[in-house]
Amino acid sequence: MRITPRKEEIDAVKALLEDPGFDSADQMAKALIKEVGEILQMRDWVALVHTWSDGSRGLNWAPFGNAAEAEAFAKKVSVGGSGRLVKLHSPGVMLANIDGKKGWKGYCQHSECGHAPFTHSAASAARGACQIPTCPCDKFRK
Repeated sequence: MRITPRKEEIDAVKALLEDPGFDSADQMAKALIKEVGEILQMRDWVALVHTWSDGSRGLNWAPFGNAAEAEAFAKKVSVGGSGRLVKLHSPGVMLANIDGKKGWKGYCQHSECGHAPFTHSAASAARGACQIPTCPCDKFRK
């Protein structure tokens, strides 16, 4: 699985690495593993779904970062039968649309919001107030 780090992902990990509040390396390691797990949960992935030549279900492999990576893998392992690619949509994005994801690209940058653009009302060509009832955001900020 190839991962190209994104700015918001680097910033989240750096914040933990620079946090003086950890009492031990174990505490920091646990926090980093949890954070990286949440970061990866925000990504869409690709799975390679395999079917044997007789039509029965075969072997499945995932996650791949993109279709090209999955196709390259399929050419290398060549186990017979056929395969197709299936996009695995991010559960983290779905939760972030509801709960907010502060500081993440594409989400509202209002300090108390962090919700997806579609949760904000249409205000001509822009986006207005967040429609999540508990959110105090008055305007979508890029």
